[in-house]
Amino acid sequence: MALDPAFEKRMVEVFGEDGRTWLDGLPALLEAYATRWDLEIHAPFPLSYNYVAPCTREDGTPAVLKAGVKRGPVGHEMAALGHWGGDGAVRVFESDEAAGVFLLEHLKPGVPIIAIDDAEATTVAARLMRRIWRPPPADHAFPTLADWAGAFDLLRKRHHGTTGPLSKAKIERGASLYRDLLASQPDQIALHGDLHHTNILSAEREPWLIIDPHGVVGDPAFEVGAWLRNPVTDPGERYEERGLLRQPDVAGILSRRLDIFASELALDRQRLRDWGIAFATLSACWSDESSHTESWQQALTVADILATL
Repeated sequence: MALDPAFEKRMVEVFGEDGRTWLDGLPALLEAYATRWDLEIHAPFPLSYNYVAPCTREDGTPAVLKAGVKRGPVGHEMAALGHWGGDGAVRVFESDEAAGVFLLEHLKPGVPIIAIDDAEATTVAARLMRRIWRPPPADHAFPTLADWAGAFDLLRKRHHGTTGPLSKAKIERGASLYRDLLASQPDQIALHGDLHHTNILSAEREPWLIIDPHGVVGDPAFEVGAWLRNPVTDPGERYEERGLLRQPDVAGILSRRLDIFASELALDRQRLRDWGIAFATLSACWSDESSHTESWQQALTVADILATL
């Protein structure tokens, strides 16, 4: 089984020796679950941090097989999707949490919501958020927003007590907002954690369904952060021209998104904006950890624009 060398390199960079071990065992893993769940596995989709491939079940039903490194976020994804039970999100047909493997409904035509008008897409996203938000299970193992805040400390640790190439003032602004918002959280709920424009796909069962949750527990207003700073696209991507920072009126787009979220979700607009700034800053810290310079630059630019609204 030939894999994209860039995928293999990324898995080792992110997961270290666990990633290398996982890659070495992937052919046998796929063969085992093809037999266990009676699947014909087809060529994979473009790969990021998991192996994801369309497949056909024994009865002819199309499905998607997803496998990831067990210590990665794949376990939280399975738990979140199971918690939602297909309500507003892709269904799980089979899962083995211990192995980090699960079988999903294949969403067709599967076009990302980035393809439609931004205001309409934002309204759809808000209504899907309302559907998936619910208290976490009592015995959940999801991380919390407080856990995620550790990225700010890790940034300084990587750069020997400084913020490295990232603006100190911008990081301190975002980190301060993050701390203040954590201290005033309402009842915490189970969130998607990464709900942006390529994580809502067109489907047959419903017009739009959510995929790829990170699974995190915290303030509902946090959820809009990923949407506000996206889509971020790279040259050559299918929807490159829809990248947020390529648009002529970014402030106007962000202001309209905030208005829609505040109305649809019945949440305070300023709190939504502040979480947008805090999330964009957090994303910049994550991007620095992965050495994605352009990504953290874009994130901090969005944070700056949000701060003017």
